[in-house]
Amino acid sequence: MKTRLLGGIVAIVLAIVGTLLLVTYVQGSDARAQKDLQPVDVLVVQSQVPAGSDLQKVKDSVKLTSLPAASVPNGALKNLDGLDGKVTSVALLPGEALLGARLVDPTSLAAPGSVPVPAGLQEISVHLDAQRVVGGRIAAGDTVGVVVLLGDPGAQGAAAGTAQMVFHKVLVTSVQRAASQSKTSTQGQTGQEQANTQVPDGDFIVTLARDSVDSTKIAFGAKYGDIWLTKEPATATDNQTVMITKAQVIQ
Repeated sequence: MKTRLLGGIVAIVLAIVGTLLLVTYVQGSDARAQKDLQPVDVLVVQSQVPAGSDLQKVKDSVKLTSLPAASVPNGALKNLDGLDGKVTSVALLPGEALLGARLVDPTSLAAPGSVPVPAGLQEISVHLDAQRVVGGRIAAGDTVGVVVLLGDPGAQGAAAGTAQMVFHKVLVTSVQRAASQSKTSTQGQTGQEQANTQVPDGDFIVTLARDSVDSTKIAFGAKYGDIWLTKEPATATDNQTVMITKAQVIQ
């Protein structure tokens, strides 16, 4: 009799405890569900933003919007404080929450062996042999002068050839060189000696950063004339450039 009574009491206690645990779990689930539905303010993209866009473009294309917490990904931004100088690493699409990981330093977007293009400029490439790129001693990050030669030096009057340095301190964003086929012996030479004595035998593709008007002028010079580059560091003096003709050269 006592055993049955004790078993009944235990069963009642277990039922009560189970009920309490179930109620607690349900209440916790409700709280979690309510928390997931709580609105959170985040920046949401309103119009497409191309990869590489600056922060001002991003500011103009996002809006602070309230979203359910459950739908907000980790790393979503509420503001753009402290992100000056950053650019978008990928294209941003309308409707997506702006993630901090999408805004990076511009240098991280540059391909190996190249430097970032300054804001507002574009890139244009010219195909040149070694003698027209200072013997191949031009690298990404250097600044150069651009000399354009047009016309026929053997002609007379207006048709005679002319030359002029049309641009100063143009940023080189990349330099690509054809594989060297030189078989010149370098045995016994140091690296510095080789760099100073070997003649590059490959052509170069030099990419320059310039605005649209200047890029068009460079393209015209490359198509209808010749282009030579000078290695022009920031410390070089910008002398007044003039158009040089054959008569002036032989004076």
